[in-house]
Amino acid sequence: MYDELKQAWPRATRPKPIVLFGAGSIVTDAHLPAYKKAGYEVLGVFDPDLAKAHALAQAQGFEAFTTPAEAANVGDVVFDLATPPDAHADILRGLPEGAAVLIQKPMGSDLAGASEILKICRARHLKAAVNFQLRFAPLILALYDAVDRGLLGRIVDVDAWLALDTPWGLWKFLEPLPRVEISLHSIHYLDMIRGLLGDPLGVHAKTLGHPSSKIAQTRTAAILDYGEEVRCALSINHNHGFGRRHQACEFRICGTKGAAYLQLGVNLDYPRGEPDILELNTGDGWRAVDLKGAWFPDAFASRMSQLQRFATGEETTLLGGVEDAWTTMALVEAAYESSARPATPLAMKPR
Repeated sequence: MYDELKQAWPRATRPKPIVLFGAGSIVTDAHLPAYKKAGYEVLGVFDPDLAKAHALAQAQGFEAFTTPAEAANVGDVVFDLATPPDAHADILRGLPEGAAVLIQKPMGSDLAGASEILKICRARHLKAAVNFQLRFAPLILALYDAVDRGLLGRIVDVDAWLALDTPWGLWKFLEPLPRVEISLHSIHYLDMIRGLLGDPLGVHAKTLGHPSSKIAQTRTAAILDYGEEVRCALSINHNHGFGRRHQACEFRICGTKGAAYLQLGVNLDYPRGEPDILELNTGDGWRAVDLKGAWFPDAFASRMSQLQRFATGEETTLLGGVEDAWTTMALVEAAYESSARPATPLAMKPR
């Protein structure tokens, strides 16, 4: 039964070529390997660093555009914005009306930025999705499928436990940013949980830095309020630098009939990573699901496939579109607002 669980999105049968905005490491490490594996053609790339764009184009055998307008004027393509959040809006304004576009997460630097992007996409009738690709990772697609089939019963408990030694020094551009951990990392988990449980009633959160780090926040604790039946908690520590033995990047999801255990391997020993793991217990003991891929890069291929199929009319629903992604951004905003508020104080001792 577990072998039948869905792990990948069907490839588009009439895919459009892809035009990239951005030539950074996420493109070379995930987007391009995923699209090559899925058989999607990349026509070209634009990056403000023209030398970087030309080097990537030469290495990959496609075109390097010299201006954003030149890239945007390529007809009948899917645009892939692997750009910083504060760059999304201007690029979207320059795309052809009705174009299909994948926007790199987060959807703006904050909720105001997400709202501006949503307005642009609505006004220009863009077929726009946000690249919250964890929902499309093989183990997450299989988890969703298991839940949809009723194998776990009603979900009543979701635990995320991350104790990592994340090499923040790889991304120097993060050092001046006021928001990092939730908006750029845990946003994936918040979006994945929304895909599993729907929208929470609210969130209690605390996010903070670490004495050893220049990054604004590297540790987060959060509780998502799903009412009186479901407990949902996240404990995230990117500064657990005491050796691999007790590090973790795992989720435990329990239902009324069964449970699931997940490991996201890419975050362990990043960027080399370890294998993803999905194990299910539906009443007959723990059994591993034979995963056919990993979060990186396979989720990127499935995310693009779903957008491609919507853009070409093979599917009528766009999953993870900007309307839905805005709500993930609203959850992120609520988490930061919760973190900024004082906790409930202790009662004073009676005199």
